[in-house]
Amino acid sequence: MTQPIALVTGGSRGLGKNAALKLAARGTGIILTYNHNADDALRVVREIEEKGVKAVALQLNVGNCAAFAAFTRQVHEQLKTVWQRETFDYLLNNAGVGINAAFADTREEQFDELVNIHFKGPFFLTQHLLPLLKNGGRILNVSSGLARFCQPGYAAYAAMKGAMEVLTRYQAKELGLRGITVNIIAPGAIETDFGGGMVRDNEQINQHIAAQTALGRVGLPDDIGDAIAALLSDDLAWMNAQRVEVSGGMFL
Repeated sequence: MTQPIALVTGGSRGLGKNAALKLAARGTGIILTYNHNADDALRVVREIEEKGVKAVALQLNVGNCAAFAAFTRQVHEQLKTVWQRETFDYLLNNAGVGINAAFADTREEQFDELVNIHFKGPFFLTQHLLPLLKNGGRILNVSSGLARFCQPGYAAYAAMKGAMEVLTRYQAKELGLRGITVNIIAPGAIETDFGGGMVRDNEQINQHIAAQTALGRVGLPDDIGDAIAALLSDDLAWMNAQRVEVSGGMFL
């Protein structure tokens, strides 16, 4: 049986790293991207290889669409060299940044950064990668619980995630002829370094969120990595065009 391959953007840290490791534990080869820190990315590659599967790390700024053509050529070359294949199986559009700013105070450059990284980037990166995504493959986009409930300071960020939720349905509709499914996962608040580690490191914020969550705690990276691996598994191959919130029941 051919080993499946996943391309994970933002796979050197946080939820992307956890998802890459969870997928690797299930026997999936990994192409992960990183923006700045090559050392962190290579450490993740070594962790993955210790699980007995192949992995490579490629530099990519998902907010820079001008780089996508060259990046796609790199992916194609790595597929041929490392896996002796022309296609990969799963695309996880995970890379992102957190910007906290009230609606009234959000600057245009902040808005543009969020558009480029969270919406325009995934839109056109996925478009570039389609020739390398196998028929019957899977795309998993990443939204946020903030697209359902409102927390002050995230108007622009949440709007981009809402746009990705609409895009997910259109992708599912248009790519269905190739047997490609497209879903979107919406994590709740998670203890990572995202947004400066606010949820992880600020005890008051952590406790507040835990008190508003049905399961009584803030999410951990493993909660999301396991869910991503499950959503990309054959067990959920018939799920398509769905938003799946994985938040432990926040703000019900």
